[in-house]
Amino acid sequence: MRALNPSAIVFAKLSTERPAQRPATLRSEELQLHADFRHLSSLQGVLHDLRYASVHNFMGKSLYGAEDCAWLRHEAAGGLESAACWLQQRRPGWRLLVLDALRPQRVQQLMWQAVLGTDKQDYVADPARGSIHSYGMAADVTLLTADHQEVDMGSAFDQMDDSSHPELHAQLLASGLLSPVHVAHRDLLRDAMLQGGFAGIGTEWWHFDHGNRQQVRASLPRVE
Repeated sequence: MRALNPSAIVFAKLSTERPAQRPATLRSEELQLHADFRHLSSLQGVLHDLRYASVHNFMGKSLYGAEDCAWLRHEAAGGLESAACWLQQRRPGWRLLVLDALRPQRVQQLMWQAVLGTDKQDYVADPARGSIHSYGMAADVTLLTADHQEVDMGSAFDQMDDSSHPELHAQLLASGLLSPVHVAHRDLLRDAMLQGGFAGIGTEWWHFDHGNRQQVRASLPRVE
């Protein structure tokens, strides 16, 4: 009888173990009493104007209603404060303006249904996979000047077309769709967010994740 390879024995033992259970989900109304979350109003150097709590978004209606979604997990919230501090040192009086933070899963489902089968589908995370917003670990952010004016980024928040893509900056500059000032503003925002441990994405200048997406989905509770 052939002896088993020791690594095969280890594999056999691991394969019989119960798979790790996903963390329990949360309700948004529970966050006020949840130690892992911080309200955006408590953050230094950070203001917020949640666009999905208004009609100023691609769906043209309020998706949050009276629900308070101005929350982030403490890791991301602390990262925003670090980003705001770095920004203040380079642009005195400037602040970060959060356009979206926590986005409950039910709202992600509404957004997905609105874009499914359209050219905007790639801009909205499939709720079956889950948006990092729904874990309180992503923020949509822009810059605010010392006189409380939003900085011109060359395209609007939620403008779902090529003009919003950081990965296309070279082409957009060459075509004249973006100016060097627009790109400089986006670079400043990205550099500030990097100081807070955030990473941007190639298709939306405003969106930043805190932490590895796969780890966030696997280890943290989602807000329903």
